[in-house]
Amino acid sequence: MIYIGIDVGKNKLDCLWLKDVLSEKVKTKVFKNNQEGFENITQWLIKVTSAQPEQLHITLEATGIYHEGVATHLFNQGFQVYVVNPARPKEFAKALGVTHKTDKADSLLLAKFGYQMNPRHWTPEAPEVRKLKALIRRIESIEKDIQRELNRKEQAEIADNSSVVIESIDKIVSVLVKEKERLTEELDTHIDNHPTLKTNRRLLESIPGVGPVVSRLMLSVLSSNQFEKAGSVSAYLGLIPRIRESGTLKGRSTLSKVGPPNIRAKIYMAAVVAKQHNPDVKALYERLKNNGKTHMQALGAAMRKLVQICFGVFKHQNEYKSQIANK
Repeated sequence: MIYIGIDVGKNKLDCLWLKDVLSEKVKTKVFKNNQEGFENITQWLIKVTSAQPEQLHITLEATGIYHEGVATHLFNQGFQVYVVNPARPKEFAKALGVTHKTDKADSLLLAKFGYQMNPRHWTPEAPEVRKLKALIRRIESIEKDIQRELNRKEQAEIADNSSVVIESIDKIVSVLVKEKERLTEELDTHIDNHPTLKTNRRLLESIPGVGPVVSRLMLSVLSSNQFEKAGSVSAYLGLIPRIRESGTLKGRSTLSKVGPPNIRAKIYMAAVVAKQHNPDVKALYERLKNNGKTHMQALGAAMRKLVQICFGVFKHQNEYKSQIANK
C-alpha cells in the first residue's frame, strides 16, 4: 500500500508521497486548491507512484470547507481517502515528539498517520447535507456583513457624519436582513423536505438549550461527519480541555479551540442557556463551580456536555431524557 499526505490550505495543496517509511524518503509537490489542481494531483500521483488509484491511501485533515473539493475529487477517482479530525494528528505528533511545523512536515505527519493509525475511510456527504451546509455558510456570511454595516453606522453616528451616509447604511442593512430571512426560510424548508434531516432536527430541539440556530449547526456537523463517539465531536469542535504550559495561567485548563469557531461560539451561547434550563448541564456546571472551578472552566464543561447530549439523541434516535431527573 502507498501512503500520501496532503496538507490543505485555502489556496494550495502540499502533497507528499511517503516512498519509504523507515528512512522517511519522500517526494513532494504543491498544487493549487482548485479544479485544475485536483486534476493535476491525480495525474501526478499515478505517474510518480506507477500505481492504480485504489492502491493509494491519502490522508488529509478536515479544514473547514477547503478540503471538501479535493477529497471528493480523489474519492470519485477511486483513491482511498481518509479525512481526519485535526485533533488526532496533533495528538499523534505530540506522541512522536514532533514540534516543528511546516507544510511539508504536516503532510509527512499525515502520511505517517495514515500508515500507523489506520483511520476510517471517508465518503462524500449526501447532496442534501451539502446543501444544508452551504445555506448555513451563506447565512453566517450575511450575518457578518450585517454586523459590519452596523459597526459602520455606529462610527458614523459618533463622528456626526452626513445623514446621507447613515441612510445608505440603513438601506444596506435592510437588504441584508431581508436576504437572511429569505435564506433562513429556504433552509428550514430544505430540512423539512428531507425526512431524516427533519427528524434529527426535532430530536436535537428536544434538548433544553438547543434552539433553531444550534439545531441547524449540530445537524450539519453530525450529518456530515462519521463520529464514533461523543468525545470525537467535542474534539472536532475544539471543546477538549488542555493544560496551559506557560504564562500567568500555567497549569489551568482551557479549551483547545481546534475546529470551527463559528459553531463553537453558538454552542457557547447555548450552554449559557442550558446551564439554567437543562437539568444535566445545570447539575454539571454547579458541581464544578462548587469544586472550585472558574466560571469559564465550568462553562467549557457545560459546552462539552451539551454537545455530548446532542450526539446521544442523534445516534440513538431518541428524544432527550434527563439523566438527573430519572435517577
